[in-house]
Amino acid sequence: MNAQVMTNEFKFSMLEGKIDSRILKSLSSMGLENPTQIQAKTLPYMLLGDDIIGAAKTGSGKTLAFLIPAIEKLINLEFTKNKGVGCLIISPTRELALQTNEVLKKLLTDIKLTHSLIIGGEKKMKEIMLLQKGVNIIVGTPGRILDHLENTENFNCKNLKCLILDEADKLLEAGFEKVIVGIIKKLPKNRQTVLFSATIDDRVERLARMTLKSNPKVIDIKDNKQSTVVGLQQGYCSCPVENRICWLYKMLKKTRKMKVMVFFSSCKSVDFHYEFFKTHCKASVLSIHGKQSQPRRKDAYQTFIKAEKGALFCTDVAARGLDIPLVDWIVQYDPPTDMKEYIHRVGRTARGLNSNGNAVILIRPEEEEFIEYLRREKVYLDKYNFGDTPSDVQKMLEELIKQDGTMKVLARKAYLSFLRCYNKHPLNKVFNIKNLNLKMAALAFGFMEQPHVDFLKSRKDSK
Repeated sequence: MNAQVMTNEFKFSMLEGKIDSRILKSLSSMGLENPTQIQAKTLPYMLLGDDIIGAAKTGSGKTLAFLIPAIEKLINLEFTKNKGVGCLIISPTRELALQTNEVLKKLLTDIKLTHSLIIGGEKKMKEIMLLQKGVNIIVGTPGRILDHLENTENFNCKNLKCLILDEADKLLEAGFEKVIVGIIKKLPKNRQTVLFSATIDDRVERLARMTLKSNPKVIDIKDNKQSTVVGLQQGYCSCPVENRICWLYKMLKKTRKMKVMVFFSSCKSVDFHYEFFKTHCKASVLSIHGKQSQPRRKDAYQTFIKAEKGALFCTDVAARGLDIPLVDWIVQYDPPTDMKEYIHRVGRTARGLNSNGNAVILIRPEEEEFIEYLRREKVYLDKYNFGDTPSDVQKMLEELIKQDGTMKVLARKAYLSFLRCYNKHPLNKVFNIKNLNLKMAALAFGFMEQPHVDFLKSRKDSK
């Protein structure tokens, strides 16, 4: 196939005779007719067996871009259980691996290739039994994959034909570089390697040099006008720190018939706000963060996918790659650590062709310089005003903290973790702990008396 033939105007049906008809049938049953830009530009090179570095912003359709040619390759090579692993897909988070596996299942509806999900938090013995029987395609997280490569007998990767590193920048940010290197050392060198990333920086390029052949095809889907998708309406709300929880209450009330994701800076903050809104405000809320058990994370994720309305309280573990249908609003209750994380968070809405969505970030009046920072990065926000915040919610929270010991403990942990994240924020010119009124911040967690803060010893007062 001539790689230059395919453009982003073609339809999947035009691949009839070039890839297995069962793949095309699965795509049709999924309601997919036209490939996205990243799919159109990478598919021909991947089908030719080239190594690829693919860069495109979140929500661009990278998953199908690597799954379709990987399946086609194994079909052509007549892979069976006896041949072992033919394709290994490494994801930075369990949720992304789970999502990729679900898409893989749909594509393999009529195809007799075996596949397995290998992630931390699940029962290892069950995975070992599957691996020893013979698995053709593995989707997993780095730590668990390396664990099996080092310790599971009869884990057969000697026939591996395709290695895919998904969300490579996130893999590196999460500290998986040494684990990835460990995995690479145990894989055959004669393979196709594909690296997908939302951004390509020096660390991603270094990883590419370690894992790919010397002349990979680099496909970068650029948008010089803006860094986020066209269908996304985004803005910010300026709110004093003591009114934050009242603002969130009002926001959730306004969007109670919609599907909303709310991002917090820490697991403890998620736990506190989840308990307050779920139990005491009777809101329709789910939660996901990295310190929950895998069954709970999986259940919350799958429940939210199927939900038509409600809110998901989460940390940035849910910011990357997850394709949750029809999310109406992204609320950034706490600021992102950097520009990339902002884009990944808002990328959970307005996904796919002709899709629309909304996003809002909550900042203090003293932090409005962040909006200028985003503008310099081609992200343009309007100023939103949702009206006055309801004071009765604040009074209810304050009474709760006085009377409920469990909630008081959750609130104190959340308050301290909020301050720790703020204190360590990379953009400390804007998010500066020295300019934060700690007593007022404590009010947002229901404390009329500020809890003791022992890690800001250099600070002589609490303003």
